[in-house]
Amino acid sequence: MTEAVANLASQPTEVVRKVRKNNPEKTRESILQAAITEFVQQGLSGARVDAIAERTATSKRMIYYYFGSKEQLYLEVLVKLYGDIRGTESRLDLASLPPVLAIRRLVEFTFDHHDRNVDFVRIVSIENIHYGEYVKQSPAIRQMSNVVLDTLGKTLRRGAEEGVFRPDIDVLDVHLLISSFCFYRVSNRHTFGEIFQIDLPDEQVKQRHKAMICEAVLRYIQG
Repeated sequence: MTEAVANLASQPTEVVRKVRKNNPEKTRESILQAAITEFVQQGLSGARVDAIAERTATSKRMIYYYFGSKEQLYLEVLVKLYGDIRGTESRLDLASLPPVLAIRRLVEFTFDHHDRNVDFVRIVSIENIHYGEYVKQSPAIRQMSNVVLDTLGKTLRRGAEEGVFRPDIDVLDVHLLISSFCFYRVSNRHTFGEIFQIDLPDEQVKQRHKAMICEAVLRYIQG
C-alpha cells in the first residue's frame, strides 16, 4: 500500500468520498491557487492551512492528503509558479526568429510576465527571505530553468555565428540582466515609486521601461 493510499484509508469516510467524487487534479489546482494567495499575503511563516482550507471550501485533512504539510504545499506553489513562466518561455519558439527578434521577444515576454504576475514576484521574494531553502529541494525548478538557459544560449550562438552578437557572452549574465530589471520594478514598485514619486504601473512608464530594457540587452550583446 502506498503512503498516499494509506493516508486516504485512515481518513474519515466523508473525506474519502469527497476525494473520489471530485476531480483530483481540479481539487489539487484549487488548493494550489488558494495557497498562492495565502502565502503571498502572509508569507510562509504566517500562512495557515486553516485559511487555505476556508478559501477552497475544503478541509485541512484534504490538504494534508494531497500535500502532506504546509511546507510541502509551499514548495509545490514554487514549482507551479516557476513552471508557469518556464513553460510559456519554452513556447515562444525563439528558434524560428532571427536572433535579434528572438532576444526582443524573450525580453518583452519576461517584462510582461513579471508585470502581470505580481504573485510570482512576491513568492520569489519570500523564498529569498528563507535563503532559497525550498528551491534547493526542487530539482524540477533547476531543470526547468536550465532548459531556458539552453534556449537562450542557442539564440546567442546563432547571433554570434551570423555576426550580429558578440561571441564572448555568458548566457547566465544575459539572463540575470533581463530578469533583474523586470523583477525589481515589480518587487520594489511601492518603495521605489514612493521615494522617487514615479507611478511604475502607469502604461506610458511601462512601455518606456520595456523599450529601455530591450535596447539595453541588445546593445550589450551586440557590442
